[in-house]
This record gives sequence, C-alpha cells and structure tokens, in this order.
Amino acid sequence: MAVFCFYGVSLTAAANDDYTIDSDKILVTVVLKHQQDKSLTELQQKMDENRFWQSFPPKGIEIESWYVMMGLGQVITVNIHPKDLRTLNLAIEKSAWGIFDTDIYPTYEFKAIAESIKAKKAQNDSK
Repeated sequence: MAVFCFYGVSLTAAANDDYTIDSDKILVTVVLKHQQDKSLTELQQKMDENRFWQSFPPKGIEIESWYVMMGLGQVITVNIHPKDLRTLNLAIEKSAWGIFDTDIYPTYEFKAIAESIKAKKAQNDSK
C-alpha cells in the first residue's frame, strides 16, 4: 500500500492502482497577482505598453481556464507541450512583469483521481 498526502489528507492506495496521466502535454497554472499599489487605469495602461493582449498567451498555448480571483488577480491554466515552457515564460516576462507579480506552477488534473479514490472508499465503507 502507498500513502499519498494531498493538502494534509492522507490517502492509502494499493500499489497497483494506476493514476497515470495519459498525455504528452502538461498543465501549467499561471497566477498573475494585481500590483495593488497601481490603479486599474495604470494597470491597463501598462498592459497596453507591454502589448500584453498581443503577447499572452503565445501562439500554440491552449488556455484551459482563465479566472479573475477578486482580491488576488488572474489565475490561468494552460495546456502545453513541455518544449513550449520557455515560450510561455518569456511571454510572461515580456508582457506581464511590471503589471502583475507572477507565480507559475506545474499542475495536473486531479478530479478523476479524487473521484476514483472517493468511490473506492465508499465501496470499502459499505462492506
């Protein structure tokens, strides 16, 4: 048995459980935190100067989701080939810096895995 810890919750799974991600692409979550010392007008002006909308996302980068998180900024998940990671990083450096503080995280879709674990736990509890 293997023990996984997700956000402080320990899960036990059999060693033969397959949670392989079947894709040649990776998900990357980009967090663009608004620089709160600037007004919205200043931010939009800087976005125009940096040609943000013309540069981001770069061509070939597939957007999975793009949310505005009130009080934080924008949270964008992109689906890319690993070879395109540098292109994504350069686009962020050239168009978002000076407007946003940035965080970038490799990400993977966990919903199907969580549902599978939950179903197995429910099945075991009903025995």
